[in-house]
Amino acid sequence: MHARRGPSDVVQSDAAEAPIVEIDSVGKTYDNRTRALADVALTVRRGEFLTLVGPSGCGKSTLLSLIAGLDRASTGRLSWWGGPFSETGGAGRRIAFVFQAPTLMPWARVTTNVRLPLTLAGMPRAEADQRVGRALARVHLTPFAHQLPRQLSGGMQMRASIARALVTEPDLLLMDEPFGALDEFTRQHLDSELLTLWSAQRMTIVFVTHSIQEAVFLSSRVAVMAAHPGRILDTWTVDAPYPRGDAFRLSPEFAQHAGRLSASVAAAGADALPIAP
Repeated sequence: MHARRGPSDVVQSDAAEAPIVEIDSVGKTYDNRTRALADVALTVRRGEFLTLVGPSGCGKSTLLSLIAGLDRASTGRLSWWGGPFSETGGAGRRIAFVFQAPTLMPWARVTTNVRLPLTLAGMPRAEADQRVGRALARVHLTPFAHQLPRQLSGGMQMRASIARALVTEPDLLLMDEPFGALDEFTRQHLDSELLTLWSAQRMTIVFVTHSIQEAVFLSSRVAVMAAHPGRILDTWTVDAPYPRGDAFRLSPEFAQHAGRLSASVAAAGADALPIAP
């Protein structure tokens, strides 16, 4: 009988494989000449939970948008599964994005909101409904499938947004501070649920947060960014085993990782280059 591999085992065994995303000397300058990113180099490995942290304005969300294909780099190169973004979208190369706000249609039931990507893709209704049912079950929203967004709490609205991403059965899930507006109790609860989901689905996640504690609890690896312009200063592994729970949050190991990350983020803030007048 073979032992079941955990997420960290998947990351280690697949480290030598072609990366999910390769970011090579990437820069982003907007039309107003603001340099959002400069010479960013980062590899996203299959099966990992990679978190981007850093001070406000360091380009975390900009980098996530480039990975999602929502924007284009000004310089450098990105590749997805070894090829261009135009080759994503098929089996084994699906990308989904969860934004900071749930962005749900207020007039539509939860099922309709979650079904939206499949509706836009022209999927037959019967197949789409099956996927919606599975996605809602994964985020524990089945009893609320026919509610309107205004009838849900903030945490439940974010679960609906995550279900809408999961319904496409993504291989790469991008999340831009999805729990930042929630109270600490709800945030910790959803962090735990997200780790359970990540373990079960075997997907790759790139996550943006300002929270040191959240980054340590969730991540298999952390990339620390500095600002003006945004760039990677430090990348390191959170080598605590999974699954992680409340005991990990209270452990000396957690405190050690949090202390190191806090110092790294503080250094990133101090390393910000002055903004030209």
